Amino acid sequence: MRRGILPRILQSWWSPRRVVRGLSAMPESGKLAVLMAALLIFLIAQGPLRAREAQLDPTVPFEARMGGAMLAVLFMMPLVAYAVAAIISVLSRLFPKRLTPEDSRLALFWALLAVSPAMLLWGIVAGLIGPGPAQMLTQVLVGAGFLMIWGAGVRALARKE
Repeated sequence: MRRGILPRILQSWWSPRRVVRGLSAMPESGKLAVLMAALLIFLIAQGPLRAREAQLDPTVPFEARMGGAMLAVLFMMPLVAYAVAAIISVLSRLFPKRLTPEDSRLALFWALLAVSPAMLLWGIVAGLIGPGPAQMLTQVLVGAGFLMIWGAGVRALARKE
């Protein structure tokens, strides 16, 4: 497998299990960096949509809209991501193959980073085209990609205990 983040992100769309297995030795600080990079890209992806909303409704300026998005994405979402990873790890105890909390975090955080290019596409579509079939299609692409990559990561890291 090629080294570097960008080739791994691209490869995650067609071979997510191999990519996540290759990242299994990542330290906890690396997992946090992956999560924060993904969320920063998610925040950037919201820029065009927030600009469009501010243009259509100038009562709330763009800066306020981005400030709210920043609060949600960079401060609240990490807490939600850690909670979801912990819940999935606990729920995995109901099945023969179990997922450690560390592996649960890796699978979730990597899936978020792997779909971040699709999130950028969604942001462009939402900002330039607005609500409609194109925006819905990009949302489906992001959601399906996330679920596929996250599910493959969970399956790749789950172990019999």
